[in-house]
Amino acid sequence: MTPQILDGSVTLRGLNKSYGDRVVVNDVSLEIRAGEFFSLLGPSGCGKTTTLRMIGGFEIPDSGQVLIDDRDVTNDEPEVRPLNTVFQNYALFPHLKVYENVAFGLRFEKDKSFSTKTENERVMDALDLVALGAFGDRRVHQLSGGEQQRVALARALVLEPSVLLLDEPLGALDAQLRARLQIELASLQRQIGITFIYVTHDQHEAFTMSDRIGVMRDGKLIQVGAPREIYETPVSIDVARFIGAANLIPGKVVERGIVLVAGERFNAPDHAPLGDGTILIRPERIRVGTGTHAATIEHVTFAGSTLRIALRIGGVALVAEVPNDETSIGLRDGDHTMIDVLPDAVRVLPASQ
Repeated sequence: MTPQILDGSVTLRGLNKSYGDRVVVNDVSLEIRAGEFFSLLGPSGCGKTTTLRMIGGFEIPDSGQVLIDDRDVTNDEPEVRPLNTVFQNYALFPHLKVYENVAFGLRFEKDKSFSTKTENERVMDALDLVALGAFGDRRVHQLSGGEQQRVALARALVLEPSVLLLDEPLGALDAQLRARLQIELASLQRQIGITFIYVTHDQHEAFTMSDRIGVMRDGKLIQVGAPREIYETPVSIDVARFIGAANLIPGKVVERGIVLVAGERFNAPDHAPLGDGTILIRPERIRVGTGTHAATIEHVTFAGSTLRIALRIGGVALVAEVPNDETSIGLRDGDHTMIDVLPDAVRVLPASQ
């Protein structure tokens, strides 16, 4: 399969969807670039799967538009949209062999003129793409969960869609396999160059694979950006709390570049407005055993490559995450220590959020 980066852009304009009195998707507008790995991230019930289903044509919005390559497909049936979907349960046919599962979609292909390859060539190309070229004669029940996921992916890719929708396809796999397939999916997407739109509630999954992420909550799209941007500069307390571990504590910006937390002065961004706010400090940005702020260690939790350390500074509780190495091996519950926060680690969020 050759890269198809020249098409596959998706535009959502003011999408709304309700079921009875319950608003599921609330005025969602979004531009997804051609060839991008884009993830919709949020807790269960936030509207991300419904949004994906409206892109795929499985749900019709109450209002708003879905455009693919600037063509309005809002009311088109799924089979005429230039996309395909990998579902959470894979939806494979247990009575068919792997080859037959992948070839199944080609039976319903309306436009066969764009490809000069035979059916066999296209099926084998798709299986080779997901490293299952030797599995064509196997039955579905003979495959592991990860192999079944690959078959579902090959079946979607054999039609050479401009856009591939993925609805939590790794959710049923164990943690180690899921971690490996995250890397493989991201690599595959970059290899073939088509647009991936991925739904997940797992922030690590979204961070690992995505070019950009859209964070959803209560049916609304509340922040869109690259993974690092969303992690480092969340726009609200809700995003900060959902994305990664977070120390969210009351504080006050008392002068330009200085915030007061539990009586201690920390550096803050120069643009932070004066006054009360909620202070965000990520646990890994706190240094323990060095610095200028006195703290008490309440509890040390072993987490493999890291230690999670519950601290108290004044009357405020903090959590730090430090490497499990020679610098932290002597830290014990009840110890008095010094801490510091990296100069660029403090974020100030409006207190009203």
